[in-house]
Amino acid sequence: MKKILSVFIFLVFTFSNAQTELVFVFFKDKPNKAAFYANPSIELSQKSLDRRTRLGIALNDQDAPVEASYIQNVRDLGYVVTDYSKWLNGVAVNATAAQIMQLQTLSFVQSVESFIKHPNGGKNDGKKVNKFDEFNNTIGKTDFNYGTGLSQINQINLRPLHIAGYTGAGVTIAIIDTGFPTVNTGSAYARIRNNGQIKGGYNFINKNADIYSYSLNNHGSYCLGTIAGYVNNTFVGSAPDADFYLYASEDAVNEIPEEQLYWTEAAEEADRKGVDVITTSLGYYDFDDSRYNLLYSDMNGTTSFIARAAQIAVEKGIFVLAAAGNEAQNSWHYIITPADNEKVFTVGAVNSSGASSSFSSYGPNSVGIIKPDASARGSSTAMGYNNGATTNSGTSFATPLAAGGVACLLQAIPTKSLTEVRNLLREKSSLYPNHTDPMGYGILNFGNSLTTAQLATGESSTKSSLKIYPNPVKSTFTISTAEKILSVDLYDVLGRKIQALTNDKTNNIDRVAKGVYFIKIKTDKNEFIEKILKQ
Repeated sequence: MKKILSVFIFLVFTFSNAQTELVFVFFKDKPNKAAFYANPSIELSQKSLDRRTRLGIALNDQDAPVEASYIQNVRDLGYVVTDYSKWLNGVAVNATAAQIMQLQTLSFVQSVESFIKHPNGGKNDGKKVNKFDEFNNTIGKTDFNYGTGLSQINQINLRPLHIAGYTGAGVTIAIIDTGFPTVNTGSAYARIRNNGQIKGGYNFINKNADIYSYSLNNHGSYCLGTIAGYVNNTFVGSAPDADFYLYASEDAVNEIPEEQLYWTEAAEEADRKGVDVITTSLGYYDFDDSRYNLLYSDMNGTTSFIARAAQIAVEKGIFVLAAAGNEAQNSWHYIITPADNEKVFTVGAVNSSGASSSFSSYGPNSVGIIKPDASARGSSTAMGYNNGATTNSGTSFATPLAAGGVACLLQAIPTKSLTEVRNLLREKSSLYPNHTDPMGYGILNFGNSLTTAQLATGESSTKSSLKIYPNPVKSTFTISTAEKILSVDLYDVLGRKIQALTNDKTNNIDRVAKGVYFIKIKTDKNEFIEKILKQ
């Protein structure tokens, strides 16, 4: 018996010492960074450099590539290296306790950090859930028939931006998600394919360019369809004219800590390409191997690897949006990472009546920062998918819906800092200055956000220099302005252009049915969008 017990103890000891864990090896420096500073275009596209210039963001050592000789030195020791980060400056490997000690002694290694935060297992209620939910038209078109998407567009007051011509054109969005099957074939995506709006993509899970494989989960396709799907007279997304990079980082079958690395690599690639917005409907707190599980106390914006990477992306001038999560009815209850990071714009979900969706994760983060930042439609969100339109529910879809609005707003106010834009969106949301734990500052209001931004930049004079009266209108309305009127167009709430009115200051709409309309007025100096009520 003693002999057997001794053998058992020896085997347990041997196994525990041989058991590997995922770690990140941080390097001390970047010896060849001078070459990068001498020619930044070897690493960053001109669009990326232009974004930094526009926002006043200086290059730093994070932007330089990881030292190739350091990576090779780690490989020469027998480690398999497939994932690394220039922002965090290091590589990820699986190592035993003894190997971790060995790595720490290397002259070029600063430190080694394990992805295991709680060796005895973090939060795991035994219930594994996915961390997500399940026509060539002219660019600049503004007379969309939104169909099933109308109510969610109106709920976040995005119509005024679209009518003004801000439909995301010139703004690039990276979607970091599961995969994008049917996007290369489905008619719901034909408009962005035919207009060349899909600029590229990569599968960071399998390390290849196949982002459309049917072996990948289609959650990313739904998210893209929420922003840019187009089904004639049936559905229009929130930023139909934006450009896109599509990145697969989430292994839908397995929940592994490496996914945080895949996401980081995707964000770095998005930065290289010069994207303006990252939207991600992914989040983490529990894993197949419970050693990697996180606690609510870890949701402080800096503990998880992915949260740190997301913050760096923001600091590079990228507006990052993340889904709050769908954990409200689970024992976890709270937001998940990277939605916990202070600089990430976290999106909660509401239903058609404006109440918080029952599943939408609660804030704040674990150090008391208000999360989510704001909310959008997440219950029965409309979207384009494959060859038609459909609906899905989750903060997963509230997030890309909001991301499209952000793209339109950035098109309208491109020189505003990300901090200014984030604050503007919070302050114009429906509950501000109050907030609730599931909704943050409330439902986003892009129309009011744009108006406030224009007022702050001196464009307010354009608003104050034109008035329409009377409003409500019974038959005739008058435009009061000192500017020369070039055109006056009447739109219904579906986005359809009803008619071109006269260029005179007085117009008769007696034959128009009662209801709410938008008047788009172009003058020799400005463009105005005004809402009127026809009685």
